[in-house]
This record gives sequence, structure tokens and C-alpha cells, in this order.
Amino acid sequence: MTTRWLTPEEQRAWRAYIAASQLLEDAIDRQLQQEAGMPHLFYSVLANLSEAPDRRLRMTDLAEKLKITRSRLTYAVTRLERDGMVRREDCSWDRRSSIAVLTDEGMAVLERTAPGHVDTVRATLFDRLTPEQVGQLEEICTGIARGLQGEETGAAVEDVPWRRRSSPCSGPPASS
Repeated sequence: MTTRWLTPEEQRAWRAYIAASQLLEDAIDRQLQQEAGMPHLFYSVLANLSEAPDRRLRMTDLAEKLKITRSRLTYAVTRLERDGMVRREDCSWDRRSSIAVLTDEGMAVLERTAPGHVDTVRATLFDRLTPEQVGQLEEICTGIARGLQGEETGAAVEDVPWRRRSSPCSGPPASS
């Protein structure tokens, strides 16, 4: 099998994507650390719970929404639980699962932090795009996500993050 090397145009696009995504994540993380003392992932947990009915979601469903492994979510929820922003409850309809619940304290932190977060997202991303580019960005990202989740083919993809099981012997994830 021969390697399909990237064309010069594809290589430039790939490198631009990597640079932009890393810079965006860094800017968002810095803002959230300064204003709320938490990384973007923790904020995302709070935000997703705030949008759920009764501010509660089954941990498996929350991992899927966040596109992360269940073990990474468990770590984040444990930290948020320790800080009083989230609590866990047993799941009455699935004994293997638990429910993450946004507490009033977590909601208050989210409400205090959201304006600065939105300002950062707007300043670092949307203020740099035309309305047409915003639509293109959504279309591109949605297409990539659907393909990686098997939605385009109708096939269930078992290697999506929220379905992966962590191995106690595994090392740090490989980077590209």
C-alpha cells in the first residue's frame, strides 16, 4: 500500500488547523483558569449539565456530548464534585451508570464565568470571521465530526472516545 502524502495545499491547511486549534484552546483555557480557576473541560461539563433537563445527565451521555473518554469525564466530575459544583447520584434505570448533577454552587460559578468565556470565544474566533465563514466553519466541522462518528456511513464507530475503555497499563496518548 502506498502512502497518500498530503499535497502542499493540504499540508498548509493541516498546519493552519493545528496552529489555530491549539491557540484557541490555549486562549480559552487561560481565560477560564484566570476567571474561574478551572480548565475548559470542567467549564464544558458545567455548561452541558446546565442545558440538560433538571441539570442532570447520565455520565455516559455526558461523555458522548463532550466527546471524551469516560475515564477522563470521571476525573473531571470527581474534581468538580470535590469543589461542590457537581454531585453524583445513582441511576435508577441503569445500575451500571451514575448521574452527574449540576449543583446550585456550580450553576452560580457558570453564570459568573459565562460572560467572560463568551467574550473570549467571540474575540478569538467569531470576530475574525465573516458571516459566510461562520457558516462554512460549521459545515466543515459538522462534516468532519459526522465522518469520524460514522454518521455518514450509518456504521457504528466503536473507537469514539466515549466508548473507549482505558487500560491501566496504557501510557499517555500519542500526539500527531
